[in-house]
Amino acid sequence: MTDQRELAATLRAAVRGEVDLGVTARALTTMDASNYRRIPLGVVAPRDADDVAAALAVCRERGVPVVPRGGGTSIAGQATGTGIVLDFTRHMNRLLSLDPEAGTAVVQPGLVLDRLQEAAAPHGLRFGPDPSTHGRCTLGGMIGNNSCGSHSVAWGTTADNVRTLSVITARGERLRPGPGWAGAPEGLRALVEGESARLRTGFPDLPRRISGYAVDALLPENRADVARSLCGSEGTLAVLTEAELTLVRAPRARALAVLAYADESGAAQAAAGLLPYRPLTVEGMAADLVPSAAGLPRGGAWLFVEAGGDTGAEARAAAEAIVRAADVVDALVVTDPARQRTLWRIREDASGTATRMPGGTSRTKSGGGSEAWPGWEDCAVPPARLGDYLRDFRALLAEHGLRGTPYGHFGDGCIHVRIDFDLLTGPGVARFRRFSEELADLVVAHGGSLSGEHGDGQARAELLPRMYGAETVALFERVKGVWDPDGLLNPGMLVRPAPLDADLRFSALPREPVDVAFGYPADAGDFSAAVRRCVGVAKCRTTSVSGSAVMCPSFRATGEEEHSTRGRARLLHEMLAGELVTDGWRSTEVRDALDLCLSCKGCRSDCPVGVDMATYKAEFLHHHYAGRRRPAAHYAMGWLPVWLSWAARTRTAGVANALTSVRPLARAAKRMGGIAGEREIPSLATEPFSRWWRRRRRSAEDDGPLVVLWPDTFTEHLSPSVGRAAVRVLEAAGMRVVLPPTLRPRSGGRVGDARSRSPLSLLTARRGRVCCGLTYISTGQLDRARAVLRRTLDLLEPVLATDAPLVVLEPSCAAALRTDAPELVHDDPRAAHLASRVLTFAEALERYAPDWTPPAVNRPVTGQTHCHQHAVLGDGPDRRLREAAGLTGELAGGCCGLAGDFGFERGHEDVSRACAEEQLLPSVREAPQDAVVQADGFSCRTQLEQLAGVRGRHLAEILAEALEEE
Repeated sequence: MTDQRELAATLRAAVRGEVDLGVTARALTTMDASNYRRIPLGVVAPRDADDVAAALAVCRERGVPVVPRGGGTSIAGQATGTGIVLDFTRHMNRLLSLDPEAGTAVVQPGLVLDRLQEAAAPHGLRFGPDPSTHGRCTLGGMIGNNSCGSHSVAWGTTADNVRTLSVITARGERLRPGPGWAGAPEGLRALVEGESARLRTGFPDLPRRISGYAVDALLPENRADVARSLCGSEGTLAVLTEAELTLVRAPRARALAVLAYADESGAAQAAAGLLPYRPLTVEGMAADLVPSAAGLPRGGAWLFVEAGGDTGAEARAAAEAIVRAADVVDALVVTDPARQRTLWRIREDASGTATRMPGGTSRTKSGGGSEAWPGWEDCAVPPARLGDYLRDFRALLAEHGLRGTPYGHFGDGCIHVRIDFDLLTGPGVARFRRFSEELADLVVAHGGSLSGEHGDGQARAELLPRMYGAETVALFERVKGVWDPDGLLNPGMLVRPAPLDADLRFSALPREPVDVAFGYPADAGDFSAAVRRCVGVAKCRTTSVSGSAVMCPSFRATGEEEHSTRGRARLLHEMLAGELVTDGWRSTEVRDALDLCLSCKGCRSDCPVGVDMATYKAEFLHHHYAGRRRPAAHYAMGWLPVWLSWAARTRTAGVANALTSVRPLARAAKRMGGIAGEREIPSLATEPFSRWWRRRRRSAEDDGPLVVLWPDTFTEHLSPSVGRAAVRVLEAAGMRVVLPPTLRPRSGGRVGDARSRSPLSLLTARRGRVCCGLTYISTGQLDRARAVLRRTLDLLEPVLATDAPLVVLEPSCAAALRTDAPELVHDDPRAAHLASRVLTFAEALERYAPDWTPPAVNRPVTGQTHCHQHAVLGDGPDRRLREAAGLTGELAGGCCGLAGDFGFERGHEDVSRACAEEQLLPSVREAPQDAVVQADGFSCRTQLEQLAGVRGRHLAEILAEALEEE
């Protein structure tokens, strides 16, 4: 058994990069995007090829396996292992050179594809293969898997675009593989020449044959290309340290033809017939994969066929020619780049979307199963046989009582699918094996390849004899023996594989539901099922976001896997498994990883499978601190509604402001409250919003539609100007505005307005204030949050008995009421009733004053859409309201970085600032001088004020000011 301490010490002495054999590093790399899980000994992040060689030497001396890993998004298990994981994403992630004249680039294995594309684009160049994970997949991983992507019908696979490689063998030999036997290890040429007849006849001839080793690339008619033969070898032959790639000339203009067919088979049969028109893509998907067919032409399945040209007109003409040649139900040609990106996003998110299917919950609960898994993700057949294959495939699914949603590269005959295998029970796993064996036979019967893009790994390697025969598979083993005679590199993959039903990642999870506070309605109340949502597609690992996307700001700030949504989900998985993370809810590893989660909820909408890390974090903190002392910030900011209410009732806001303006006192207060010393404590309003409301003279008549304006903690005590502005605008739009009751009658009652009192009511009613419980939820004080929400539901009974909506001005509070409340108080139907009544400011105007014309602001707008608004509420009504008011331009995406209490908490300042510098602050700095800065969230406004000295305003304030000017 390996002595981990001695191994760690020896590795640290040998390499300059990081060596981490701790629990967190190991937990983060137990899984990739597959069904498999192995616990490694540790992780090494080499700085250069010398570090790689040194690490290999240490591991070779001790017989420790080595797993090269890029982003870790392989779906067949080949990025998991029990030895040392080499993580190339931390240091060996550079573009070393780019030659526009030669059309080549030299890259390190950890370089993310999008970074290469960004560097090549100014020269009119690009790397041809482009998997849907282009924002986080690495070039090393693409070479290891021989990845392809949607443009392979035009530009081929990764192997077609590799010139030479630099590799180190397990025994430390440095080679430079290329054509003409360049870089071949001793014995390889003799082996191949002795098997040339088998190599010429034993390999299927199809564009997406990825399974097995590409030994036929070593035939003389194929230029004896050693680099090409290594592509798709899944890190089992040598460790890649550098690659010279061929770039292709990108078309100046593109047009997307979306072709609609009655069903999937019709689309599949049509795909091969479009190839003579030399399209850039021929991608297919059926209606059961598309959440909404809005924007797509009518039909039951679609082909996305992209055409290129030197001009927009030329590209459109090429796309229209494809439409005319296709026998379609309906069609659409899209030339607008933004609309094209929107449509492509549907396809790119499919690997996650297909993981959750409608109908049923966990198979162990209902027998129907909404969870679908990889394993048969990318079989490929000759394109002309795709329609027949899909019909047989669907029939095989039905025969086994399984469901799946095929989609993918129809032009290349390659199909992706996730299937609702039951991988939690013995009978379910046995069916998984039977189906896999029968499907392998079906693929072979159609002349296909078990893998058409993502490699064999453990998922399919056991079945390679069905495709190649025992003799050819034995040849693969001999090739492995030439390159890696000690079996050090990625053992159990591709040759001499582990069984396809061993090491399943679900086997370590608890079989009974975990006792939790939230209801997890989408997961049948099962926290394990919620954690299982993360299947490792790693969209959270993208290093930049565009448009309104948010996820995952902490990862982009630190670049550390443990601060990604996926990394945190992995740690929670290991916490539940209990093998590596052994102290359950008390785990410091999980706590530390969640510490930098901003609870922005971006993953709830941006993650293709809907992982909701903000909820998981609140759940964890609830259990972690149960019966224990909490951090000071949980008391200072978690109980903020209480402290602010006391200041308002005692009318000491002015005194508090004066005290916090004295620096020594402010420092002491921040130190006691766990608040970052760099932060300024916001001033309290000397007149809370509801007090202003009680003393004002009502200006509106009592005859408009009734709306109940929610006095959230921030509007009430910190930004009452937002509430006053909202009243002004809502009343100008013809609504009758009231505030929620502050007294709960013993029986009956009516909608209150926070100011009416009667002697009888004061004697017989109980007083309180409504609150969404957000600050308690975000700090994991869920018992307190539940009590606050129940009190709120009691107070709102008269409101809920009417049709009046609740207009919530603070996006985070609206999101809490709409999602957190019904999930936390899941045993009280009033919570769901309340959630259905919540409207944003813009939604209220659109729904209850559809004919009202807002005042003309006629200025550009800048700022940021609140992350909770993006994730939970949506901003369509806000966009339309801004447009109607003449506010031009788009708000930035991302997260402001303050995120409630996050940016105020000690130790978070650097990450908070980095998040703000990603999109919010640059968008404000670059805006025109006359631009209006919109920031609907109190956190966003505070971040702008404290980091940029800029005053942001709620949309209600912007419109109210324009009303006054009119």
